[in-house]
Amino acid sequence: MGFYSERILPHIVNAACGMDNVKGLREKVVPHAQGRILEVGFGSGHNLPYYTADKVEKLWALEPSEGMRKLARDRVSETPFEVDYLGLEAEEIPLDENSVDTIVMTYTLCTIPDTARALKGMKRVLKPGGRLLFSEHGRAPDEAVAHFQDRWNNIWKKVLGGCNLNRDINSMIREAGFKPEDMTADYIEGPKFASFMYWGSATKD
Repeated sequence: MGFYSERILPHIVNAACGMDNVKGLREKVVPHAQGRILEVGFGSGHNLPYYTADKVEKLWALEPSEGMRKLARDRVSETPFEVDYLGLEAEEIPLDENSVDTIVMTYTLCTIPDTARALKGMKRVLKPGGRLLFSEHGRAPDEAVAHFQDRWNNIWKKVLGGCNLNRDINSMIREAGFKPEDMTADYIEGPKFASFMYWGSATKD
């Protein structure tokens, strides 16, 4: 990892993911997590305040970036439940099959290079009947906005650590074999090209 990736980019991502316009979506999905939880793309720990502590048996925090893990230290130290770091990519989940009750994924799927492999791994470790809770930004339904996203995606991705503007999140989750439970997609406050959000839950049969 280079200087930009580990010293500068984590602070940019931390600020962007801590904006008020996404906090409300975290509050909609994260409190539903329970049992043995895997958070994919833990980042700097922005979701920690939204977990219902007495429903958390254990939290695995999968986060490959050392810079992001450093930014999360204070939040983790104040958390009343166990947080166990997994310093690997989302495509390399090192947990046993059917070992997780809930997977939490917020503003993560946009950056994963091999999304099909990562989602397959999430489905593998999730118990039958377990839930995937998610909140992600992605491809807008409006043709003009989607065209803008496509046009600028490569530049955006280079500056923001692999973040893609134009992924159809709900379709990706369905195609991975998850059963939709409650999926919503809409604009929130902010520039349209970066503020079309997908959030909700899906289950493993």
